[in-house]
Amino acid sequence: MSTPTLVLTNGKIWCGLEEGFAEAIAMAEGRVLATGTTAEIEAMATPGCKVVDLGGRLATPGLNDAHMHLHNYGLNLLQLDLRPAAGVTSVEAMLAQVKEAVARTPKGTWILGRGYDHDKLAELRHPTRAEVDAVSPDNPVFLVRTCGHTAIANSLALEAGGISEDTPDPFGGKIGRHGNGALNGLLYENARAPIHKAMPQPTLDDLVDAIERGGKDYLTYGVTSVMEAAIGIQGQGMTELRAYQKALADGRLPVRVAGTLMGDVDKNILEECHAEGLVTGAGCDMFRIGPVKIFTDGSAGAGTAWMSEPYFNDAENYGVPCLTQEQCDELVLKAHSLGYQMAPHAIGDAAIDMVLNSYEKAYAQMPAPDRRHRIEHCGWHTPAQLERMKEMGVIPAGQPSFLYFFGDGYFMCLGPDRPHTCYPFKTWLESGLHPSGSTDCPVTSASPFPVLYGLIARTSDTGQKLGAGEELTVEQALHCCTYESAYGVHEENVKGRLIPGQLADVAVFDTDFFEVAPEEILKTSCVMTILGGEIVYETGQTVAKEIA
Repeated sequence: MSTPTLVLTNGKIWCGLEEGFAEAIAMAEGRVLATGTTAEIEAMATPGCKVVDLGGRLATPGLNDAHMHLHNYGLNLLQLDLRPAAGVTSVEAMLAQVKEAVARTPKGTWILGRGYDHDKLAELRHPTRAEVDAVSPDNPVFLVRTCGHTAIANSLALEAGGISEDTPDPFGGKIGRHGNGALNGLLYENARAPIHKAMPQPTLDDLVDAIERGGKDYLTYGVTSVMEAAIGIQGQGMTELRAYQKALADGRLPVRVAGTLMGDVDKNILEECHAEGLVTGAGCDMFRIGPVKIFTDGSAGAGTAWMSEPYFNDAENYGVPCLTQEQCDELVLKAHSLGYQMAPHAIGDAAIDMVLNSYEKAYAQMPAPDRRHRIEHCGWHTPAQLERMKEMGVIPAGQPSFLYFFGDGYFMCLGPDRPHTCYPFKTWLESGLHPSGSTDCPVTSASPFPVLYGLIARTSDTGQKLGAGEELTVEQALHCCTYESAYGVHEENVKGRLIPGQLADVAVFDTDFFEVAPEEILKTSCVMTILGGEIVYETGQTVAKEIA
């Protein structure tokens, strides 16, 4: 029997939905060795073992963000922060940030920003090209809405991308225009692609830096695992994959990563990865190949999620389909036939229907009972679609933090009723669909606490309720952010619970989620994060003492 190298005692340790609580835990060789009472675990400690007295604090399995964008987040941390949390609550405030950036940036250099939400701006609108031009006449500017599916570009950025009044809308995209046909600077979905190609691209080293930067930030929240939801999305192709491999090889990968590979029409690294044997499941406990990603629609807040009924605030808008049914069928069948799990982006019910059609055709041609194909977001589906998901075991990978951050906007764009049907986590759990919890960071904050709050309270940041009756218990919410997140990438036998043999990934918090009002969860801080039995983040509130 191994002797422990790290022991946590005198705590309230939540080991899993079925396992319940323990007072103490022992870890050795990167794995959980045992759980039990403080007396039982302390008796196992020998000289050289580090012991942490939790002082009654709550500890859980390391949290797992089941859908986020790690290298993109790391890059965004160096860009203008346009989130409401950063004080950007008006068009004027956005423009002021751009103006300040212009003052410290050489002429001709791109200025990038992300995070604004026009539904939370005082003017309830996007800024215009003319307004951005006025504060940045000599620098191309590209400002991305919080959802990542819509952006505003100034004239120099549009010119760099070759977009003019004569440019037609691309399939799967829309170019914003004033009533007279003049460009207003807004670009939706695939219409952003020419700008992405025109702006400077990060190098391999830039991407490694971004992965490390973003991962270290995640550790401060008690998050030890993530699913990177789109390797290849930046347009860097295999360079993005090489960055994760290099980060791993150089010891600069702070969190465990399941890497989703882009396999879409334009952004696609599937064949190159398959030729190298990089199929779903390949890799190690720190970096493993996950599913394949395609985009079928946009976001509800931007009005581009593809719906079967029009939007409440625009009776002519049904959203933006990014693929045809034939394209979706072909992409899904190809990845399925090569042995990959699928993780298509689909938010609206029309997009979800298209994905389910493709899944049914792929399974009919090549049965694979435990492939665990997913639907990323899966925001609005019909009862009939739920039955189809249950029949195929499709995993809904929703974002509870959307309820908190974007709930009010859903009522604005979809009316008084439809927001109550979105992201039905309780229904998913009771249907046996293994829903996972995630942030879609940098779409929302990297913090997992709005995720837990969204699952438990289903309430927006202004107090609006969404879908009463779909609330989860604290245990169920943590289950979605630990075990189910691991299940979603075929790793539930490796992590997600604190049981002997599983990875010794642990998060310790200053708040007992089980004993406070849901609103208090939003104020939580992580005080210690443990990865593979090693303390990788601590605030000093808990101290490890080595036994002599």
